[in-house]
Amino acid sequence: MKTSKDAPRASLLDYPRPSVAVDTAVLTVADGSLCVLLVRRGEDHRHGRWALPGSFLRERERLADAVLRSLREKAGISGRVPRQLHVFDDPARDDRGWVLSVAHVDVVPLAGLEGALKSDGVRLASVAEEPEVIAGLPYGHAEIVAKAVEWLQAAYVEAPDPGALLDEPFTLKELRDLHEVVAGTSLMRDTFRRFMEPQLAGTGQMSDGTRGRPSRLWVRAGRAE
Repeated sequence: MKTSKDAPRASLLDYPRPSVAVDTAVLTVADGSLCVLLVRRGEDHRHGRWALPGSFLRERERLADAVLRSLREKAGISGRVPRQLHVFDDPARDDRGWVLSVAHVDVVPLAGLEGALKSDGVRLASVAEEPEVIAGLPYGHAEIVAKAVEWLQAAYVEAPDPGALLDEPFTLKELRDLHEVVAGTSLMRDTFRRFMEPQLAGTGQMSDGTRGRPSRLWVRAGRAE
């Protein structure tokens, strides 16, 4: 009589396996608008379409390495440390087959993207002003962008410019203007000041007043000279 010990052990190859992709939402602010970086696809499938920079995971490759490789090869971006955002596992998200996407997000000042944006195959899309472009992204990338924006907005509620999009030093008005762009709505001036000021350090200097009255200059707490 055969027992469970006699039954052949299942191999990992006996189970269905999805392909694994990494996709990165690179967010920045340009011309007063929250934007996401897109690349034009050079692959045969969906050739010429705009999409998030991404790649399939190679054999024995770490997720973080795949993300850095895809940013370097697809967008010409290097020296970044994107953070893992969410796993998108809808079996129907990619018409090529069963694909899991391990989405990542990075927040980059516009100056850090100047080199990448010199390429005709790289562009920025405004989240608020170009919704049709975002909605038309393939492979469920619109959902990734929405999740990345949601994450960024939550981060900017809690701390002053955590993505370091503003050059230091800055005025409180410049900081509030940036936070309003990220939030997509206006913010109460006094409430914003009361919440953010304790997380800032004054430089002891004033703005030059070229855009209105001189104002105190600030840096993020711990950065004052």
